[in-house]
Amino acid sequence: MIDEALFDQIKPGAVVKVTERIKDGEKERVSNFQGIIIARKHGKEAGARFTVRAVIDEIGVEKVYPLHSPMIAKVQIISAPKKPKRSKLYFIRDLSKKKIRQKLNV
Repeated sequence: MIDEALFDQIKPGAVVKVTERIKDGEKERVSNFQGIIIARKHGKEAGARFTVRAVIDEIGVEKVYPLHSPMIAKVQIISAPKKPKRSKLYFIRDLSKKKIRQKLNV
């Protein structure tokens, strides 16, 4: 579960590292996913979720995580913008890394 203190820090434009637990049959392993948050939906309610985007091997990958999921072991905020200009950053799907840094002032 995510700490309630982190709820306000999880916002669009923040670079995060999400550690999730994955069950493979009887075994359970830990997987890390690092990327930029492009959207957060439904505030702090039970169905709240956030979308993380990363480019892996020149392919864009997006994962949607429920905010109150017990499968999320830890969320680490690597960097966060002061104030994002938009609430949804879907436009960065078409931009290069350099252009993303310029737009978000990171």
